[in-house]
Amino acid sequence: QVPLVESGGGWVQPGGSLRLSCVVSGGAFGITTMAWHRQAPGKQRELVAHINTSGSTNYADSVKGRFTISRDNAKKTVFLHMNDLNAEDTAVYYCNTRTGRWSWGQGTQVTVSS
Repeated sequence: QVPLVESGGGWVQPGGSLRLSCVVSGGAFGITTMAWHRQAPGKQRELVAHINTSGSTNYADSVKGRFTISRDNAKKTVFLHMNDLNAEDTAVYYCNTRTGRWSWGQGTQVTVSS
């Protein structure tokens, strides 16, 4: 088991910004491609962004240009900076490996509404 603790979610108006954080306890963080996933009500969980150990990133088309994923290997933390949020971004956000092979954490709720 690799405990994952996400934080930073909340309510924000359309056009607003949030920064999510995820602390990874244990596991081979430094050699693992990390990712953020999200699950909206009534929908399947989807991959939002991932970052490999060299810092190369990849994004879902729906968030490209608005979200930025980053990592701090010394602190075993992965971040998701989210700008220009809209209602379609409302979901519970989770960090995990790109393929979701670790046990899922509780996630952090992001709600975008006016």
